[in-house]
Amino acid sequence: MLSADETYASLAGAWRLMFGKADGLRLLDLSADGFWNSFFAIVVAAPALIVGWVGLANEIGDPNAFAGRLGLLIRLATVDIGSWVLPLLALALVAPRAGIGDRFVHYVVASNWTQAIIAWLMLPLALVGLFVPPTNDVVVLISYLFFGLSLVLTWRMTNTSIGKGAAVGAAVFAGMFIASLIVFFGLKALLGLDFPDGTTS
Repeated sequence: MLSADETYASLAGAWRLMFGKADGLRLLDLSADGFWNSFFAIVVAAPALIVGWVGLANEIGDPNAFAGRLGLLIRLATVDIGSWVLPLLALALVAPRAGIGDRFVHYVVASNWTQAIIAWLMLPLALVGLFVPPTNDVVVLISYLFFGLSLVLTWRMTNTSIGKGAAVGAAVFAGMFIASLIVFFGLKALLGLDFPDGTTS
C-alpha cells in the first residue's frame, strides 16, 4: 500500500501529464514496483466509482431488493474494472511490436493514475445521478461534456507519456479507447447487464 505522499506525488504527476506537461513523469515511480503499485489507483478511484455504481444500480434494478442490488453492483464493478485493466493487458502484448515497448511502463503508470483522477472528476455527475434521472436532458448534456473533457485529458496524457510524437500517441489513444469499448460491451453482454436508454456506465 502506498503512503499518502507517494499517492499524492503520483496523482500530481498524472495531473501534469493530462495538461501536456512532460515533467509530470518525474513525479511518477516508473520502477517495477511503481508499475505494480500504480494499480493502487483503482483503490483510490473506488469511492468515486462506487457512487456511480450505486446510482446505476438504483436505475436498472430494484432498490428494495438488497441481495439483487448487491449482485448488480458487483457486475457493474466487474465491467468498469475490466474495462480499465484488460486493455492494458492487450497493450502489453502489442507494445513491443508497435515500437512502444520502452514506453509501456510510462504509459501504464500514467494511465492508472489518470483514471483515478477522472473518476473523481466524474463524481459530481455521479452524485447528481443519485437524485436526477440520467435521461434528463441537462444531465445528458453535462454527461457528454464531462465525457469529452475526459477524452481530451486522456489523449494529452497518452501523447505526453508515450513521447513518440502525435501520430503514435493518437494511435495508442485510439487503440486503447476501442479496446476499452470492446471490453465494456463484451462484459456487459456476458454479465447480462441491460442499461436503459440514455444510461451509461
